[in-house]
Amino acid sequence: MAGGGEKTEKATPKRRVEARKKGQVAKSADLNGAVVMVAALFALSAYAPSMVEQIGGSMRTTLAMIATPQAVTSRGLGQLFMQGGKLVLTTVGPVAMICLAAGLLSNVAQVKFKPTLHGLKPDARRLNPISGFKNIYGKNVLFETGKNMTKILIVGAIVAFAVIPNLQDLAGLVGVAPGVVLTKLGGTVLSIAQRAAFAYLVIGLIDFIYQRWRHEKSLKMDKQEIKEEAKQHAPPAEVRSAMKKRQFEAARARMMSSVPEADVVVTNPTHYAIALGYDGGKAAPEVLAKGQDLVAAQIRRIAEENDVPIVSDPPLARTLHSTVEVGHQIPEELYAAVAQLLAFVYRVAGRNVA
Repeated sequence: MAGGGEKTEKATPKRRVEARKKGQVAKSADLNGAVVMVAALFALSAYAPSMVEQIGGSMRTTLAMIATPQAVTSRGLGQLFMQGGKLVLTTVGPVAMICLAAGLLSNVAQVKFKPTLHGLKPDARRLNPISGFKNIYGKNVLFETGKNMTKILIVGAIVAFAVIPNLQDLAGLVGVAPGVVLTKLGGTVLSIAQRAAFAYLVIGLIDFIYQRWRHEKSLKMDKQEIKEEAKQHAPPAEVRSAMKKRQFEAARARMMSSVPEADVVVTNPTHYAIALGYDGGKAAPEVLAKGQDLVAAQIRRIAEENDVPIVSDPPLARTLHSTVEVGHQIPEELYAAVAQLLAFVYRVAGRNVA
């Protein structure tokens, strides 16, 4: 059984994908609400004059019809209802669409656009009263309570700071024309709403950071869970063995293909064989191939077939085989021995040492 240890390890990609399919994502409802509220305020600020004008015109038409009931007919009532519907679409519609777009963008920005239908599947565990009680009164309740109290205090403070200094001005509106009162009250209410919205936006951002931290913590795994997941996705031992064998054979084939390019093959003479190459463009000769026993015999055979000189030097062969890997240059302490060997080979072949 996995999951018995302390959850200290970061979630694996598989764990994250499974959590997302179940709808477990880091999302702040407060941030969504704050974004929608800010968008609604900007929309109202932009459309308010037009909305007031259209609503006023509709009210004047309605009141005129009420003043002359005898003029009201079935056709007139139909036109009145159509006008009311058009009024709703032209006034409330743009604001509603802006709020809808803001809400969608806020959700996509938080969880990215990767829809899944898994969350719509019925799950009896969601009806478990014990789980519901834990969700409501668990460890998260302290943060949620503090967050809600902060919202109330901030909104209350904003209202107090906006209204109290203007109490005398508001009291002086008694007896003033309705248009002036509406303008003054509208400006005050809009100012309070804007300040509250931006404060709510800050709270939403803080809540989103907390929800991300909480989500990451809930996804953490213990070492045993990671081991079990790795075992589930690892290929069987037989497949791993076959893969290693193919990789080894491919590496050996590449190594053997370099033997014809060697300048000399140093042997033990039978147990070890090391093919050395030097093109003058590198600081030191390079080991092109090496092996022992059957591999050494194959290196010697390929060297003979391609007229590569074979020199028996057991101490140098053993040292090269144990200290230098294929594709690496020989170490500085072997420069002298290898240089003498190559000089001998070049001299026999009638070549000049580069």
